[in-house]
Amino acid sequence: MSDSLFADASKRLERAMKYISISEDALEYLKYPKSSLIVSIPVRMDNGALRIFPGYRVRYDDTRGPGKGGVRYHPNVSLDEVTSLAFWMTFKCAVLDLPFGGAKGGVTVNPKELSKLELERLTRGYIEAIADFIGPDIDIPAPDVYTNPMVMGWMMDQYNIIKRSLNPAVVTGKPITLGGSVGRNTATGTGAYFTIETLMRKFDRQPHETTVAVQGFGNAGAVVAELLAKTGYKVVAVSDSKGGIYAKKGLDIPSIRHYKESNKGIQAIYCEDSVCNIVEHEIISNEELLALEVDLLIPAALENQITAANVKDIKAKYIFEVANGPISADADADLEARGIYVVPDILVNAGGVTVSYFEWVQNRSGLYWSVEEVNQRLQQKMIKETEKIWQLAEEFDIPMRTAAYVHGLNRLGEALSAKGTRDYYVNG
Repeated sequence: MSDSLFADASKRLERAMKYISISEDALEYLKYPKSSLIVSIPVRMDNGALRIFPGYRVRYDDTRGPGKGGVRYHPNVSLDEVTSLAFWMTFKCAVLDLPFGGAKGGVTVNPKELSKLELERLTRGYIEAIADFIGPDIDIPAPDVYTNPMVMGWMMDQYNIIKRSLNPAVVTGKPITLGGSVGRNTATGTGAYFTIETLMRKFDRQPHETTVAVQGFGNAGAVVAELLAKTGYKVVAVSDSKGGIYAKKGLDIPSIRHYKESNKGIQAIYCEDSVCNIVEHEIISNEELLALEVDLLIPAALENQITAANVKDIKAKYIFEVANGPISADADADLEARGIYVVPDILVNAGGVTVSYFEWVQNRSGLYWSVEEVNQRLQQKMIKETEKIWQLAEEFDIPMRTAAYVHGLNRLGEALSAKGTRDYYVNG
């Protein structure tokens, strides 16, 4: 277990422990997930064959409220990965002061190999298997890698069929017409943008003088890339799972988004003549993108993209983790030693769970907000917690990652201690 993703994720707590006072009871609680579920999902394929897919749901901690976390469909999904993601979600919700604990789910599958009907059967089968493990007051799933509003709509519908009642708050990230919140689909990228803008001002960085590379041009990466480009940042490289493109003069991000949405890729061509001006560009790999000499690097794909094996190649001045766990713990020290400023995932990508919280509140109240109100509330949340973590980093002279864990641990420790600790029972 020592070389597992979860063990790697847990290392981040060790440094934070030096800067907080937290009960031994609270630390003991946080060593282990509260509950883990492994299921087998039988799916009848279009050709009549039967396939079994492994599925998982982990609720790491629910001291501060119901579990909250996405469901990902990916070939590499495992219990270790889902446990790590649930662990990160626990701290993410605490960092943003949301009334949730941390949870995560997933299915080991390559969704690109399934038809839409097979994907629906898989999704409904997953909910059949975990229906007693989730609920609006227990654990609330949301979108993640290769899951989207349509998938979340199937999940909600299947849960309602099983429970014979209407429960829109059982999942978030649903289609608007099924009770979803406006602004949820772009929330992760938008929240990341608010954090980046807040901190870049503190570094006296002017947008037009700042070059950006974004690894992962999915929902979150594409949104933050476009928002930065509109503000004047020079986005010079983007990539998806098939590869990427680089143009020293900068890329036309809206046109690339249009092309990717129409053609499901960005590697083969820069964009269409009808929607943008062609500029000279290079086709690059994801590994080459990470090693570009840019000011701002945004890993927005999967975990463990920057490790001890390639950390020496990193030349960016600032890294903002839009993906979950894109930098392994053993790479942190090298980046810090070279003065590369890293802003952690548990802050940067928390916009998604924040607007999921807004959606949950709207579902339960029956009162729905405008996109302007959603984005305004999101901006206030992201800036407020970014400022608090920045202040902790300055006060203790520690990296932003450590400061974020200190911030989250303080809130988790207070909640766990409120249940009663050793000192309470021994000393009265």
